[in-house]
Amino acid sequence: MAKRVSGPAHLSITGASSGIGAALAREYAAPGVRLSLAGRDRERLADVARDCLSKGAQVDTASLDVLDEAAMADWTRARDSAHPLDLVIANAGISAGTGGSGEEGPDQARRIQAVNVEGVMNTVFPAIELLRARGAGQIALMSSLASFRGFPGAPAYCASKAMVRVWGESLRGHLAPSGVGVSVICPGYVESPMTAVNTFPMPFLMSAEKAARIIRRGLSRNRARIAFPFPTYLAAWLLGSLSPGLTDPLLRRLPEKS
Repeated sequence: MAKRVSGPAHLSITGASSGIGAALAREYAAPGVRLSLAGRDRERLADVARDCLSKGAQVDTASLDVLDEAAMADWTRARDSAHPLDLVIANAGISAGTGGSGEEGPDQARRIQAVNVEGVMNTVFPAIELLRARGAGQIALMSSLASFRGFPGAPAYCASKAMVRVWGESLRGHLAPSGVGVSVICPGYVESPMTAVNTFPMPFLMSAEKAARIIRRGLSRNRARIAFPFPTYLAAWLLGSLSPGLTDPLLRRLPEKS
């Protein structure tokens, strides 16, 4: 019989078809681990599932849109009913910026807010209901180092990630008495389809595999905030701490996201 690995026995990951979500699925995949993976790209999700199966994990996949509140709730409850969830990672998100035009249209801004905020809520609320009833489990929310300061080149993205970070940090204290842990993940630049379109320098760019290892280590320690890499985290934190009057002239010179 395969030996059960330490850590969560059953975890769900949204946005698992690429980037950090796919890397996390592969990182956790091992004998005795159940992975419930959701994503919109069926082909890429199937590739991730095959890799995880080859490592001995049990895998269930679903092609879901995180904006479908009812479908997300049904999926989460069904997966938990099949085997109680230990860890829920709300990872799905999108990114876009002003693309050099100097402005961000309302349709794009609303779309980013919907996926990055409502999509996270649609993932987290069903999990809260289930985990709090058992008095155990953990929830992880994917934010970003961009959450610490609004950057002119990506207004809606920064705002959406700020909401996720602050909400997650608030939920941590709110759910702690119920025995449910909450961690907020704030990566810097990580290799993914999201960053592949960037045409500007990305300091301390790291692989999705390395990011997944850092995240897993932080979650195993129930860290409140998993922010990395440290130099970029320090810079983002300082920019958010200083007066906008001091930092605006600098930030206006930064390249804009496409």
